[in-house]
Amino acid sequence: MSNCSSLAGFQDRYEGPLYVRLRLAFEAAIDQGELLPGDALPPERDISEDCGVSRVTVRKAIDQLVEEGRLLRRQGSGTFVASPVKRMDQPLARATTFTEDMARRGMVASSRWLVRGTFLPNSDEMMALGLSANSRVARLHRLRLADDIPMAIEYASLPADILPDPEKVESSLYAHLEARHSRPVRAIHRISAHLLEEAETSLLAVPPGSATLCVQRVAYSPEGRVIEMTRTLYRSDLYDLVAEQTIGPA
Repeated sequence: MSNCSSLAGFQDRYEGPLYVRLRLAFEAAIDQGELLPGDALPPERDISEDCGVSRVTVRKAIDQLVEEGRLLRRQGSGTFVASPVKRMDQPLARATTFTEDMARRGMVASSRWLVRGTFLPNSDEMMALGLSANSRVARLHRLRLADDIPMAIEYASLPADILPDPEKVESSLYAHLEARHSRPVRAIHRISAHLLEEAETSLLAVPPGSATLCVQRVAYSPEGRVIEMTRTLYRSDLYDLVAEQTIGPA
């Protein structure tokens, strides 16, 4: 922090509450290249001591920068300067995969697995997938990242006869299903707002209480059978969901 001139004397150079002045100083340091994408911030305690402000002030300034996408929290690792990411349009017209979408944008998709295996179905899975209580369901829960930036949390469930080997799924679920000749051919999407739980905000590196775009997808086989139900929580600060309509005659 001592070599970051944009933070020196920040209390006199900006107006407003202390946390706003500190946030503006951090923004200046990022804009002027004193803090580069990928740089780690010191612990909040050290920033508090160096800048002569309370840790509450530091946390409020950092929370705002995380919400704006200028900083990125990584659970267990700390806070880092985020790489610039433009808002992205997520088309809903066809059931593309996250991997396909990111490749189209020139970004590298990756996943952090949260749950991957077969289980007895819960009531929602039984109803949506037409399963009995003693059937098996494959669950794939993962954090989706693009260029190492958290983008979405995905909760997918499929009948075990469609996906008997979920542990073999690597980057793309649909590529794996296509290799098994089981890729869905159509899907229905339902979009809603969702308040993230504490664990979800940590995974997505957004402030507590943040809202997200929730897309629930039910996908069908060529025969019309429901073979996938997925709930994806997209970061609302990075995504716009786009749907195209054909307008018929009046």
